[in-house]
Amino acid sequence: MMDVLQTIFGEKASLVSYQSVPGGDSNAAYKLELKKECFFLKLNDAKRFPDMFLREAQGLRTLAATGAFTVPEVLQAGVAGNHQFLLLQWIERSLPAASYWEKAGEQLAALHRHTNETAGFFNDNYIGSLPQQNTETGNWCEFYAVCRLQPLIEKLLQTGAFTNRQLTHAEQLYKRLPDIFPNEKHSLLHGDLWSGNVFPNEKGLPVLVDPAVYYGHREMDIGMTALFGGFGNAFYEAYHYHYPLETLWQQRLQLTQLYPLLVHAVLFGGDYISETASILAKSGG
Repeated sequence: MMDVLQTIFGEKASLVSYQSVPGGDSNAAYKLELKKECFFLKLNDAKRFPDMFLREAQGLRTLAATGAFTVPEVLQAGVAGNHQFLLLQWIERSLPAASYWEKAGEQLAALHRHTNETAGFFNDNYIGSLPQQNTETGNWCEFYAVCRLQPLIEKLLQTGAFTNRQLTHAEQLYKRLPDIFPNEKHSLLHGDLWSGNVFPNEKGLPVLVDPAVYYGHREMDIGMTALFGGFGNAFYEAYHYHYPLETLWQQRLQLTQLYPLLVHAVLFGGDYISETASILAKSGG
């Protein structure tokens, strides 16, 4: 820790106090205090996950540039010894305002109004601790198949968690994707929008953290919000009011959730294996 603090604060490093705080499944995280100023610090292995925090910093800055959400300011990202680090503005968590979920829905709609001609992003990044391929592609369905589903299905095949049966279902699904997704411009996505990555600040208003940004179909973010729950009805009502989803979006939820479920299948195994196999059988079988 001290080598990181010295890299960041120099001769003031010895004056910094710190305490461990929740930082996700794969990162160590700390609240730092220097005199009356607080910071948020994330640490991880520099070699195991190369450039993870540089990519996260890019994602946070990309989200912040839209003005749609409050996002912690990126103060510094780099490497110190064997550690990579990300230093962010500390934002105090508080109770949600009465309009919290309504505001979050309105702001997500505003974020999704930022569009691009191609799906993907200008470089690859991570979702959790898994590399995320972002090759820019003009066709969403091609991008979803090649850059999202295929790499994870191949990993599950290599470990024996999937068999040729799941591969066949997946290949059939890829052919069906153009008939399933409505054609829209590619929206800027948070990319990992479960309830743990949005929280109320000291004013009770939404803050976004831990992005896995790319441009893609906006229903991917919506599907992620519904996967593990935690988002209030006012969130969806406000989103629909400001940027209505195409018809039958509820029927596409399971398909948009397939990617994050595959991520969990690769990382954690267990029931996620059978759940993703079931979705592939229903969608592509």
